[in-house]
Amino acid sequence: MKWSFLLIVTLLMNLSARDRPNVVVFLSDDQGWGDLSHSGNQDLKTPNIDSLARDGVSFDRFFVCPVCSPTRAEFLTGRYHPRSNVYSTSAGGERMDLDETTVADLFKAAGYATGAFGKWHNGMQFPYHPNGRGFETFYGFCSGHWGDYFSPMLERNGEIVRGEGFCIDDFTNEAMDFMEKSQEAGKPFFAYLPYNTPHSPMQVPDEYWESFEKKELQMFEPNNHLRCALAMCENLDWNVGRVLKKLEEMEVAENTIVVWFHDNGPNGVRWNGGMKGKKGSVEEGGCRSPLFIKWPGGIKAGLEVRKIASARDLLPTLCELVGVNERPKKALDGKSLVPLIKDPEAKWEDRIFVSQWGKKFGVRSQTHRLGQKGELYDMLRDPEQKEPIEDEEVRTRLEEVLAEYQKEMLPGYGKKHETRPFVMAHPSSSRTQLPARDAVATGEIKRSSVHPNDSYFFNWTRKEDQILWKASAGESGKFAVKIFYAAKSGGAKCRLSFKDARLDFTIPEAHDVPLQGEKEDRSPRTESYTKDWKELEVGEIELREGEGELILKALEIPGEEAMELRLITLQKIKSRQ
Repeated sequence: MKWSFLLIVTLLMNLSARDRPNVVVFLSDDQGWGDLSHSGNQDLKTPNIDSLARDGVSFDRFFVCPVCSPTRAEFLTGRYHPRSNVYSTSAGGERMDLDETTVADLFKAAGYATGAFGKWHNGMQFPYHPNGRGFETFYGFCSGHWGDYFSPMLERNGEIVRGEGFCIDDFTNEAMDFMEKSQEAGKPFFAYLPYNTPHSPMQVPDEYWESFEKKELQMFEPNNHLRCALAMCENLDWNVGRVLKKLEEMEVAENTIVVWFHDNGPNGVRWNGGMKGKKGSVEEGGCRSPLFIKWPGGIKAGLEVRKIASARDLLPTLCELVGVNERPKKALDGKSLVPLIKDPEAKWEDRIFVSQWGKKFGVRSQTHRLGQKGELYDMLRDPEQKEPIEDEEVRTRLEEVLAEYQKEMLPGYGKKHETRPFVMAHPSSSRTQLPARDAVATGEIKRSSVHPNDSYFFNWTRKEDQILWKASAGESGKFAVKIFYAAKSGGAKCRLSFKDARLDFTIPEAHDVPLQGEKEDRSPRTESYTKDWKELEVGEIELREGEGELILKALEIPGEEAMELRLITLQKIKSRQ
């Protein structure tokens, strides 16, 4: 039975949690607006993603941030990312402040089973970890990119595990399993699938690559990076189709809201509708994303909304759609889009958005854009931003909004990096990960890439050099320590210390393994390769609550090097009392 939208929303306000709609949110990584056949790209086919627009509502001008972590933070909180102090994509700058409320917090409190599957990128150590931000289940990785997409080292709720097959397929399998288990438990589910493709490294299963390796392309001059990106997008589409089929099999498709959007512009020069800018740009092409919302039981099919909207709007929109009445204590920058979903021609204020990445800013109204260099464009007549115009009234209004934004957002922006240590031994979590990406090394020790995510340390040849984390122990207690290492030879004697605590151990044997991932690359990468790291439990350390430096040093190096280090983990040892 097809009920009116207004009636459904009214009834939802009185439904118990188990009767509320399920929610599935897809977020792709570095996929431009033009990387869908729905957008007009003739070089690929994305029928399953396109069906979300056909069978639901699509937003013509939907805006996200120029890069990954900020967009994720804005979706999760409904607020501009500087408010939560997200200012970077690594080294701790991707963490959302702990006084922020996430959409998962709200859904969990309303009785939903909450799960995230894929690339988190908003903090690794608890309570910044997804398990500390409202997601009861997490499977994936927390860094900004990953070194290998085929059966890589991943985590399940903080525990290191080995993935199975191509990671996007794996994340989808885990998400569908979560949906089924939630249904069996009689709970509605909120499933968040923040996929990590087509972000580099450019890896995709053979069956997708073979379709594009020698394919004649129409929309842009071909190269292997472009070909692989398109192949990765078709793999994403296949996985969306799997989820849609699973919802049908579970007989919950009618009462499940499915959302699709991207985190920023394309991660390369490719067709993007002629828009100016790509990933990292505050111009239209760096910030425009599709937004499709399908809900067969509550949203009329084939609607198109031309009013501008943003990732910040999704939290209040989803809460209103399912009848979650609680809202974050902090004021939202986003606004519920439900009135436009009910009637795309509804009366609506002319909103103005600011795009920011570091010291770059852009301003967008319904009709105009103020570019990074201060040029003003009429986006209705010139969507490709080719001819700047002069309109003092419009310029003044956009500049006033930008000035107010900068006055409100910029004081203190990015400065918490020096005052927010990495958390370990948090009382609400039994596990802590301390990856190389969050540490600094002294002397001749080198990092495997200038991009910290999924990197490791090598060239550890001198005893005076060390690796350290600026850390805070959340509680006192004993913890089992594991390292994930490689080494050309064994025998190095090492010490891990934190304040007055020490743990001495020896690397017992060599683990000399080759770099991993290069043979799967379809195009050269700039990020770090990885290895098949050896997991070694090295002993126990007794930590004392408080801030300090967790320091790893080599006491003796009998061979060429002490080791190559990827990760340290801590496991709380329960008291026998």
